[in-house]
Amino acid sequence: MGNLLFHKEHCWIRSEGDIGTIGISDFAQNQMGQIIYVEIPETGRELAVGEEFGAIESSKTTSDLIAPVSGEVLEANTSLEDDPTLINRSPYDQGWIARIRISQPSELEGLLDEASYLQKVSG
Repeated sequence: MGNLLFHKEHCWIRSEGDIGTIGISDFAQNQMGQIIYVEIPETGRELAVGEEFGAIESSKTTSDLIAPVSGEVLEANTSLEDDPTLINRSPYDQGWIARIRISQPSELEGLLDEASYLQKVSG
């Protein structure tokens, strides 16, 4: 998990070259409780850093998904439509939400490493 970077709005990104995989943090899914619905982005959509690109709903609340970086959506995890609890069970693996082509790699520098993110959310 050490190659993950976190946005202050609880989305993470794992970048491999110019491709980034995005999901929500274990902390966020734990706070939300059982996920019952995920609105995933459309393939081809251009995201801007800080922009809402979907929503996630649990038995407790609904939250917007906020793009950690800018880029084009290459793929969305359609498995979440049938089984949104993948996010609860596997937030950093099977519960990913979208894969994007990162258009502004320098935006990664503004994200938090895991230790900084956990420090921020815990207190």
